[in-house]
Amino acid sequence: MSAPHQYHQPNAPDDSDSDLELDLEELDPLAASSNSATSPPRRPSKEQHKPYQLEARIPLRNLRVGRLRALRRNTASPSYDDDEDLRGLIEDDHDTQRNSAGSSGTIGDDDAPLLSSSQVRRRTPRNPSAMARLGSALRLPSFISSQTRPMTPGGHHPAEDEEEAEDEHDPSSNRNIAVGQLQTSRFPPNAVSNAKYTPWSFLPRTLYNEFSFFINMYFLLVALSQIIPALRIGYLSTYIAPLAFVISVTLGKEALDDIARRRRDAEANSEGYTVLRFEDNSRNGVANTKTSDKKGKGRKPKGRSGMGARRLSDIEDEERNMSTTTGMPTSSYQEIVKPSRDLKVGDVVKLGKDQRVPADMVLLKSYSNEVAASAPEPAPFEHPELLDLGVSAASGSLEKPQTPSNAPEPTGEAFIRTDQLDGETDWKLRITSPLTQSLDIGEYTRLRVVAGKPDKKVNEFIGTVELLPKSRREYDPHISRDEGGPSTATEQVKSAPLNIDSTLWANTVVASSCAVLAVVVYTGSQTRQALSTSPSRSKTGLLEYEINSLTKILCILTLSLSFILVAADGFRAQDGNQWYVLVMRFLILFSTIVPVGLRVNLDMGKSVYAYLIEHDKEIRGTVVRTSTIPEDLGRVEYLLSDKTGTLTQNEMEMKKIHVGTVSYANEAMDEVASYVRQSFIVQPSGDATAPPPLITPSSTYVAPLTSATRTRREIGSRVRDVVLALALCHNVTPTTEEKDGETVISYQASSPDEIAIVRWTEAVGLRLLQRDRHSMALQSVETGKLVVRVRILNVFPFTSEGKRMGIVVKFCSGTSSSPTEDDGDIWFYQKGADTVMSTIVAANDWLDEETANMAREGLRTLVVGRKKLSAGIYEEFLSKYSQAALALHNRDTALADVVKAYLENDLELLGVTGVEDKLQKDVKSSLELLRNAGIKIWMLTGDKVETARCVAVSSKLVARGQYVHTIAKMKRKDLAHDSLDFLRGKPDACLLIDGESLALMLTHYREQFISIAVTLPTVVACRCSPTQKADVAKLIRAHTKKRICCIGDGGNDVSMIQAADVGVGIVGKEGRQASLAADFSIEQFCYLTKLLVWHGRNSYKRSAKLAQFVIHRGLIISVCQTVYSIATKFAPNALYRDWLLVGYSTVYTMAPVFSLVLDTDIPSSLAHLYPELYAELTTNLTLSYRTFFIWVLVSIYQGSLIQVLSQFLTPAPATSQTPPPSTDLDVGSPGFSRMVALSYTALVLNELVMVAIEIITWHWAMWLSILGTAGVFFASLPFLGDYFDLGFVASGAFLWRVVVVAGVSLGPPYAVKWIRRLWRPPSYRKVRGV
Repeated sequence: MSAPHQYHQPNAPDDSDSDLELDLEELDPLAASSNSATSPPRRPSKEQHKPYQLEARIPLRNLRVGRLRALRRNTASPSYDDDEDLRGLIEDDHDTQRNSAGSSGTIGDDDAPLLSSSQVRRRTPRNPSAMARLGSALRLPSFISSQTRPMTPGGHHPAEDEEEAEDEHDPSSNRNIAVGQLQTSRFPPNAVSNAKYTPWSFLPRTLYNEFSFFINMYFLLVALSQIIPALRIGYLSTYIAPLAFVISVTLGKEALDDIARRRRDAEANSEGYTVLRFEDNSRNGVANTKTSDKKGKGRKPKGRSGMGARRLSDIEDEERNMSTTTGMPTSSYQEIVKPSRDLKVGDVVKLGKDQRVPADMVLLKSYSNEVAASAPEPAPFEHPELLDLGVSAASGSLEKPQTPSNAPEPTGEAFIRTDQLDGETDWKLRITSPLTQSLDIGEYTRLRVVAGKPDKKVNEFIGTVELLPKSRREYDPHISRDEGGPSTATEQVKSAPLNIDSTLWANTVVASSCAVLAVVVYTGSQTRQALSTSPSRSKTGLLEYEINSLTKILCILTLSLSFILVAADGFRAQDGNQWYVLVMRFLILFSTIVPVGLRVNLDMGKSVYAYLIEHDKEIRGTVVRTSTIPEDLGRVEYLLSDKTGTLTQNEMEMKKIHVGTVSYANEAMDEVASYVRQSFIVQPSGDATAPPPLITPSSTYVAPLTSATRTRREIGSRVRDVVLALALCHNVTPTTEEKDGETVISYQASSPDEIAIVRWTEAVGLRLLQRDRHSMALQSVETGKLVVRVRILNVFPFTSEGKRMGIVVKFCSGTSSSPTEDDGDIWFYQKGADTVMSTIVAANDWLDEETANMAREGLRTLVVGRKKLSAGIYEEFLSKYSQAALALHNRDTALADVVKAYLENDLELLGVTGVEDKLQKDVKSSLELLRNAGIKIWMLTGDKVETARCVAVSSKLVARGQYVHTIAKMKRKDLAHDSLDFLRGKPDACLLIDGESLALMLTHYREQFISIAVTLPTVVACRCSPTQKADVAKLIRAHTKKRICCIGDGGNDVSMIQAADVGVGIVGKEGRQASLAADFSIEQFCYLTKLLVWHGRNSYKRSAKLAQFVIHRGLIISVCQTVYSIATKFAPNALYRDWLLVGYSTVYTMAPVFSLVLDTDIPSSLAHLYPELYAELTTNLTLSYRTFFIWVLVSIYQGSLIQVLSQFLTPAPATSQTPPPSTDLDVGSPGFSRMVALSYTALVLNELVMVAIEIITWHWAMWLSILGTAGVFFASLPFLGDYFDLGFVASGAFLWRVVVVAGVSLGPPYAVKWIRRLWRPPSYRKVRGV
């Protein structure tokens, strides 16, 4: 390393003319050293270099200009302090010290400032904004002005991230996006939110939901009535505390669920993405000339100040003459990592293979990883303290990477997977605009993207990209005056159109093995994904509504009973209270008929069900995201399922091939491989070093000597031809990747079917080695030699309308080292659906039969054919095709006619392929089980009609022999009406309908269509948009009033999942959008069966039994109160007060009753073996008005007997002369406490024994709860002296009386139940054999 340069001493005399004569090369060591042939290696540094700053290259120019400006400023304003000009030489940055050349480094001789800070008086720092304005007006040296804006270690100004535009962008207008810069308007944040509440809406919404239930509003009114003295029965807390507890539990559970959703959203929003941060190079010392030009107009020199001004003008003129538009890029950039939520409109994001797109973007550049890897490192230079134009790899290169001649060029293309957005399995090709593809990354800040308003149409986009003229820069030492370049005045704004082919929508996935740069256009709620997603709603289970209806009946019963008791007393006043006041007091006394603990018991039961689901080892990974509706899992009657990623794995595999006389599948593929191996083995020649010859379709097939029969030769030749056709007729491009140190070839294509076929050709021995727009090469897997090379003449891509793709190729002859196209054969290859290819290929007698056989197996069939073209015919075709391409009207039709006339006729039929879309694990058995459980299954997908049909057949969604009625591309109302009439007469048919026809049906025949469709066993809807999926779910719910379950794995399923009563999301390979928005998240489709037929069934049956017991518990104590009121001449006095009332529903009965949530009637194995048991739940026999009134009658019987017998058996006090028990029941009388002790004890024991009678499968927690509660009750008797006669309780007379009362109340109900089980045993007893 050279010695430090000797700069001027601080106290040396200043000669204003001497520095003008100095040689720039002498003062700029970097410029001098850059011309040397060799440079020593750069000293390693742990610090990341900052972007290049031009003042590092011209230190004395800054001093010279600064002094001249100081002279002019002092003339204009004598009060200006001379020390201000030198502040940049005296004061250093916060963390680094800057030497006179502007370089950054550690403290040392080279880094010492020109003037010691101790020798100069430091000034009070100015306001940064004032300094910024001063630097702008006076053009201070940039190392002074730059200090007014501190920079972070990353090289950017933190203020840029903090600045936000004040005005919100109007979503109904177009947007003009400055790429890589701050925007003039504010846009929504790029955050995913599945939360139902905000901190401000949580309480209002949850309280509204809670008090919309009649039971809660009823108890709120009862609690508030205790404020009125005339209606006060007991303590206010007796009524307020239970209600507050119930509401608190419900609100707490809702809060925990929503917090969990926010936590999961935070995980998705924190996913890191690489973003390019741009730094305008004009800030780094290259000032814009517009300010100087304006300031220089009309300036006249005066005296000495005029001399300084002239010198300054000379320098500026020199800089303007040296300005260029082709030198240093507009901006430098560096790569930083941002979480997804912090991405903003205008950010340039770098994405790689298999990376999810976080927002709606426009593609700017696509380049292969080889190009990026082959970019040269910046050359080392002599002074490591100085920064050159290149930055480290972590920051990105300022110059366009110089691609070696042997490296691939930037592709400008990228494939994406959109199955998470629209459900289509085919990959989509995205193409960058040539304007942005060829543009240096450092010029991206000159780009402006004009996009339309946010829209939910995922297949439409219209926009433009504009490239603004490059601003004129000042001094650039790398560009000489003679190189110049076009001036700003003559440079025009360049623009290019943008369409759907340039977009990357949110939640799509980059499938190409390349890196892409894209600019964020729409964020957050304005993305296509979000606009197609309906807002989340609070879901309430069907059981909640049913219980709400039952509580209304109980309230009516309470009101009627209160009125009857007052009427029986003749509506006379008691204790000064009028009859209507007595009615209100009776209502409060009978408030236990409507049990306040019902909701809290059910809510706690839901939490237990959620725990059991999440800890089931057979369905690991299952997450309950909405714990309020587990009972609805047992009430599902319609299942709406997505296809891609839900029923299928979206992984294609070639399963079968038919070549006319023989079919190959499974192990027989080895025979195909042997034919291919023999066909493409080059026969050895005399010269072992000679390159092998290339093989064409005209090459003679040479069969092995051991199988030289004519039939074998014919079959071998046909196999070779069909394999060669499949290896050439496609749009697949091979790419190489390194995995674990090994080079692996992967394939890219728009359709996974094509990749599956190319993989199959490689498996049987013929590998696709190279493919570009003009040529293709095939390699023998056996020998590793190049065996086939063709030139691509024409490609006819696959379209949903044409259902076929074709390619015209010219085979090369000669050897692999020197191929030649002279006299090469021209062949047209085509493959497509059998429905269109059957009319294109030559007549045959086996195509229809074989395609039908494959279709019945659920395979996607492709018919392969070929045709040889002479040179004359091809030239004629090319001429006609070119003419048709120029037509202004009906161009597509004209092109199709030319292709049909010259190519698509009399093709030689080579074979038929069958490709299988791999199903998810146990999909067939799961769908069959669900159908047997009485669930009607609909498949809603965004994929093609043919694909949907194949999957429906292969998954057994459509039974063998079942008629499939297809409605596709229907545009006329009369045809829709005819189809509906046909379906009315075919109730056992499967309906297959596409999105266009579905929209027509829902628009014109909404009610007729849904009334017929819901009766069909299976419906398959394809080409459905996310909105259509949600509309179908809502329509079925509204029409049938049944519970529907929707299951999916992609972002396009979110709306459907949220619209369903029960939404189930599968954790997909490419994203978790569906699982995050769902009520239940599972990892495989087959887990759904246990979730429904086991956990769903148990949850519903348990909650139904729990609700009935809670109602029974409240009703029986109210019956006791009624009997007591009648016995006391209709006096509205409480039988059980304060603790007895609260303790009965909590400590003494709650645990045993709640233990019913652990009861099961059959084991899990029987639930799967007999799914018909699940179908019984849809008949509503478990909890219905019939079962409700049965429990009401049981409660009336037991309550009446307990109270009547207690009053009758209560002994009179020893001091009483008249012992009739009926006259000693008033509150406070000696017999009252004895009667209360007897009836209350019998009541508690009755409830515990009733729970034991109803249990089917005992659990240890049930034993513990019943025995433990009984122990707690008897242990608490000594503390109930305020309510009981403890002397009577401790006697033997009390014990036998309790046994008699409890026995009479329990005996008859148990006997009736036992006889009923013998007479008509329930289904679960039949399957258990008990």
